[in-house]
Amino acid sequence: MKESNSQAFRRGFRDGIPIGLGYLAVSFSIGIAARNIGLNAFQGFLMSLLNNASAGEYAGLTVIAANSPYIEVAIVTLITNARYLLMSCAMSQRLSPDLSLGHRLLMSYDITDELFGIAISRPGTLNPYYTYGAPLPGWAFGTMLGVIAGNIMSPRMVSAFSVALFGMFIAIIIPPSKQNKVVAGLVALAFISSFAATCLPWISTLSDGTRTIILTVVLSAGAAFFFPIPTEDETSASTKQ
Repeated sequence: MKESNSQAFRRGFRDGIPIGLGYLAVSFSIGIAARNIGLNAFQGFLMSLLNNASAGEYAGLTVIAANSPYIEVAIVTLITNARYLLMSCAMSQRLSPDLSLGHRLLMSYDITDELFGIAISRPGTLNPYYTYGAPLPGWAFGTMLGVIAGNIMSPRMVSAFSVALFGMFIAIIIPPSKQNKVVAGLVALAFISSFAATCLPWISTLSDGTRTIILTVVLSAGAAFFFPIPTEDETSASTKQ
């Protein structure tokens, strides 16, 4: 039975609650950084509402603090967030061909690592209302609260909050890794390759976002070549045999 839009929205809201709460906590550090360069609570809220990316915001705030021109802010943010181009391409393959451009634009606006993780793991065609239900404004509200509490929170607490995003990401990749040995192997290879990329002479000089793009393309292309996902026809044929 096909899931209705309201059912997809409710399921997305349910699945996104842990992410939204985690964002609310983790984005405190973004808010403190924004406050330190002179942004007020509303400006911090608007920044995170329009740019749902921790690494991109950190990079942008660093460039802004250095009084760099707007073009540098745009380039640094684009490079840091370039991995979302790959995520958008991957998610587009899960959409219905007749899905309108408006829905595609709204979905692309709010693609984050965590939302991509829970959305791409959904079976079948992805209903856009599933992504609309995820309570991602928690990131913007957390930034606003971080600005307000900037002079109150200790550096140790900020350091503790900064690792929460990585914990959420690990929680997303562990379940599929337990179910599929290929996925588990690729996850382990991604960790090893990411660490190696910070040590190798040439690639270590690249930005974090660029290294992420290179590793993602190489690993995903290798996985697609050596471990292709069977098509529906191949699956049906193997079942009949």
